[in-house]
Amino acid sequence: MSQMLALVIVVLILLIGDWVAVRTKAWVPSIFISAVLFLIGYWTFFPKEIVSVAGIPPVVATMLMYLLITNMGTLLSLKELKEQWKTIVIALSGILGIIALLFGIGTFIYGFETIVVAIPPLVGGVVSALIMSEGAKEAGLASLSVFAIVIYVMQGFAGYPLTSIMLKKEGKRLLTQYRKGDMAVKGQPEAAAEVAASVESAKPELKLFKKLPEKYNTEYFKFFRLALVSFLAYLVSTLLAPIVSISPFVLCLLFGIIAKSIGFLEKQVLQKANAFGFALMGLMLFVFDGLKQATPSMMLEIIYPLVGTIVIGVIGMYIFSFIAGKILKVSKEMAFAVSLTALYGFPADYIITNEVIKSLTIDEKEKEMLTSRMLPPMLVGGFITVTIVSVILAGIFVKFL
Repeated sequence: MSQMLALVIVVLILLIGDWVAVRTKAWVPSIFISAVLFLIGYWTFFPKEIVSVAGIPPVVATMLMYLLITNMGTLLSLKELKEQWKTIVIALSGILGIIALLFGIGTFIYGFETIVVAIPPLVGGVVSALIMSEGAKEAGLASLSVFAIVIYVMQGFAGYPLTSIMLKKEGKRLLTQYRKGDMAVKGQPEAAAEVAASVESAKPELKLFKKLPEKYNTEYFKFFRLALVSFLAYLVSTLLAPIVSISPFVLCLLFGIIAKSIGFLEKQVLQKANAFGFALMGLMLFVFDGLKQATPSMMLEIIYPLVGTIVIGVIGMYIFSFIAGKILKVSKEMAFAVSLTALYGFPADYIITNEVIKSLTIDEKEKEMLTSRMLPPMLVGGFITVTIVSVILAGIFVKFL
């Protein structure tokens, strides 16, 4: 298959997913439709390396992830990050719910080893899935080695639609209060006027480059600053490695926040460099590239424990996040949505949230209000669960095999 034909096919799939999301007003997320189409493609006529052939090999996807996550950091402020402590507690509660129910119920149905292999990939990304897959392989558990990869690949099918439903309910609730002129949500005393004021004051400002003529702030200068901040995050992660293991992607988010706060990066710098759409497309293609490992025979072999562990895990996640949300005075919809980020992480959390916001309103002020309320907890939740906690769990659980 030629490069351009491969590119046309994979972009067409993303387009179909996008159109379905628009047509259904985000009740059916684009990621869900695209994932189904990719799966059908891999089971029929797609070459296994269609994404790489189209021009997005792993090394390019990694570069795009660095830039995108740093760019995501410019959407937050240090103040907002400190305010997300409730999000962190809720995200951890959701993971605790998965662990509690799977060990409490799942162990008796599927066996101890299956549950041990299932939990880290279920609450995380590719790193934790690979750790458990390799651990199962070394323990002579061939089917469980495959199971670890497939549960990582398939968990999004449960997470995508559930998240979309929860966020739509939360968004409608916030819009109703905003339109009434009262944003006084239980536990959040801010009035609508304060929210509007904070949105107005959030205009981008390059404090460190005040005297630089705007004509010199070219796309390349924006790219250079974004790449430099991403590199610094990678460098710090490398330097800290002998002492403590911190994902460079977590540091990218933090460094993006700091760079925006001190005026080194403007808000949404990648969008201003006219590259955000392409970067997100490339990263999403790489995410769907993981579906090539899920063959029909593999799915038939592990379908029973796969469906069972995901269902039990999601129920545990809902119960514990609901309790945490009740205690912290966060709506049950937002609490559950934050917990569900464990099933997919970035960039799916960003895409689903934005699709829902676009489906709820066309007013720019309302979109900004919804974005300021819904996107930060979704991003922070995804990084806590997928990038940090899941890797720690994998390192602990793999010793049980």
